[in-house]
Amino acid sequence: MARLRVGLVLLVLALTTLVLLPLQLVAIRFSASLAGRIPMWWQRVAAFCLGLKVTIQGAPASERPLLILSNHVSWLDIVTLGSVLPVSFIAKSEVGTWPVVKWLARLQRSVFIDRTRRGSAPASNEAIAARLVAGDAIVLFAEGTTDDGISVLPFRSALVGAARHATGPDAEVVVQPVAIVYTALQGLAIGRQRMADVAWHGDMDLAPHLTGLICVGSIDAVVVFGTPIAFGPETDRKVVAAAAEAEVRRMVRAVRAGRNRPPVPPPTAPAPILSVTESG
Repeated sequence: MARLRVGLVLLVLALTTLVLLPLQLVAIRFSASLAGRIPMWWQRVAAFCLGLKVTIQGAPASERPLLILSNHVSWLDIVTLGSVLPVSFIAKSEVGTWPVVKWLARLQRSVFIDRTRRGSAPASNEAIAARLVAGDAIVLFAEGTTDDGISVLPFRSALVGAARHATGPDAEVVVQPVAIVYTALQGLAIGRQRMADVAWHGDMDLAPHLTGLICVGSIDAVVVFGTPIAFGPETDRKVVAAAAEAEVRRMVRAVRAGRNRPPVPPPTAPAPILSVTESG
């Protein structure tokens, strides 16, 4: 039965990719708006196939440019966030070489960066800034890696500096902290032991981890949008990264503490934007 489920899910995703990939290649050339939404359609199909149910707390910022700073638990984060709103992700350069995955990453219009080469940050920042200026919402998993799914690692500030390259005398970038929390498998609250079924870290192979999650059958996730932060030409990227990290930690703790309570509905109006003016 498990093999049948895995086969059906992979077949549906393959057919969805065959249909949407040509449309996306055309949309990238002729319609930026459509090119932003097609990947969201793919992610929603993937979420349905995986039994992923996403609850949203708070609201995504409506202003652009928008840089989202999120914690990182698993490859599943891409489906979780990507099914909620049109976004592109910042990905490690090696992802662009993985079979199959590289095509999915291109479908998502990922920005590939080299984290291993010293001195590559300026070029990466320029590439990210160009996408921000174009009006894209870009997701940076600011921890730089995945962990056990319980802890939040320190946020790295180097690529947050891309926001400065997208600013001007009269232009600011909105930086929004976002927390991703997986709360239940098959309706049962996830503790540290069960989190190993969701978290993807270290030297874990993608294929068996994907197969295992497909067989789980039901995954509950919460995505919390924090208070946006205004990033201007004089803003200190380290201050912003630290503020976003603290906000994400707070939101993760709040979700875990109240995971058995009814979800908080999104506000009727966007949260106010904080201003960080320290220079560095």
